[in-house]
Amino acid sequence: MDSLTFTPGRAFLSSNSPAVPWTAVFEDEGPAGYFYACDRSQQTQEHSIMDAMLIYTGSALEDPTRERIASVQWSRDGQQCALYLDGSAQAFIDFSAHISFCRTNFPNYLQEQGDTWRKSSHAWDEAAIERFEAAIYA
Repeated sequence: MDSLTFTPGRAFLSSNSPAVPWTAVFEDEGPAGYFYACDRSQQTQEHSIMDAMLIYTGSALEDPTRERIASVQWSRDGQQCALYLDGSAQAFIDFSAHISFCRTNFPNYLQEQGDTWRKSSHAWDEAAIERFEAAIYA
C-alpha cells in the first residue's frame, strides 16, 4: 500500500501496480482532489490517462486545513485498486474491466464510438468494494 500524509490543496501520490503498465494517481492541486487511472505504456502523459474521478472539492471538506492520509491499495493480481482517504474507500479502478467509480459519481460523459473505458457512470458500487477488500484480507 502506498500512502501520503497531506493537507488538502497540496497532494500527489502515484502508485504503480505490480502488473505493468497500470498506475493510479491521486492529485490535489488546489480546488479539488482527483484520482486517475493511467496506462504507463502510452507515449504521452495526456494519452496515459484512461479515466479521471473527482474525489472532493476543497470547499466541501469538513475542516479543510486538517492533515489527511491518502492511500492506494492494489489487488494481488494488480488489476484493481482502491483509493482510501483517512481509511475510508473513496474510489475504485478495475483495469481489466475498464471501469472505475467514486463516491461523488463525477464526472460522467456520453460514451463515444471507440471508447474503451466506461465514462458514462462513476456510480458507487459498495458490493465491488466489499469483494475487493475481502480478497485482500482473506
